[in-house]
Amino acid sequence: MNIQWNVVMPAVFTWLKESESGAIEIDFERTKEYAAGILKVQGKGGTKMGGLVGSGTLGENSYLSSEQRVSLLKALSEVAKEYNVPLISGAAAETKEELAKIVKELALAGVDTVMVMPPKTRVRPSDAEMYEYFELAESTARAAGITIMPYNNPDAAGYHALSTELLLRLATLPNVTALKISTIDVSIIETMMLANKDSKILAGVDTVTVYAGLAGACGGITGVGCIFPKASVTMQEHVSKGEWVEANKISQAMNSISYLDAQPLLLEYLKFAFGIHHNDPEGGLRTYGKKLTQEQIEDVRARYTLAKERVEALGLL
Repeated sequence: MNIQWNVVMPAVFTWLKESESGAIEIDFERTKEYAAGILKVQGKGGTKMGGLVGSGTLGENSYLSSEQRVSLLKALSEVAKEYNVPLISGAAAETKEELAKIVKELALAGVDTVMVMPPKTRVRPSDAEMYEYFELAESTARAAGITIMPYNNPDAAGYHALSTELLLRLATLPNVTALKISTIDVSIIETMMLANKDSKILAGVDTVTVYAGLAGACGGITGVGCIFPKASVTMQEHVSKGEWVEANKISQAMNSISYLDAQPLLLEYLKFAFGIHHNDPEGGLRTYGKKLTQEQIEDVRARYTLAKERVEALGLL
């Protein structure tokens, strides 16, 4: 698939349910239903989400077994094909060999691009080791007919940071079609764009969508956009046109909840807010991750309510 990167893409949640035995399992039909609902939404300018990100950080990637992940992505690939958008998923491993195996699995599941995170090791590998890790992922993806997107996310997710020098090297690999930069330090994006103005960089933190666009990012992957898709798509429309004042109005409207996207518990926080938005707070609290305290629950509820009021006032609910 020829992927267009000057868009915003939703990192959809994996909806869970209780089985008859009381065990928690993936609710495939509801996950597909919500993903499709987001992809249907148009911004004020008539554009829609340009891709579908499944089994990422917000999709509980690190908690799913290999079998669960593949089954989930096969289900989401049906939605992606129906709406003619690329399916993207994350991958991380301790070794490059383990990573290559995951990339092959994701390709067979219908994934078009793999967001490759740095190695899941306690000690930071050298840049040479990091490069070999991504290089094998790239060659494996190329052989499977898909692409990769190196994913720098040192802030909330706690992965090893990729140096700007390493990111520039990775960007030259044949099957690296874009980079995802999930950090509030958008100067990294600007530095990379100065080095190569043709770079395709996606912002990964909702609070800095506008600033990342100013720095040269062509699009973004959003969590808050799963909750307020019309606002998120419209904001990207303004960013793409350089209409910074209008884009910033929307960013400010969603700021109370976008703040949660840069926190270590972003999955748990945003999934609960999504549950509230769809009148299913109990479902929003159902996660393989950490359980929220009552204080955290009330904080998320207050942030969601404020953002909803502001988004509605802009006619973007």
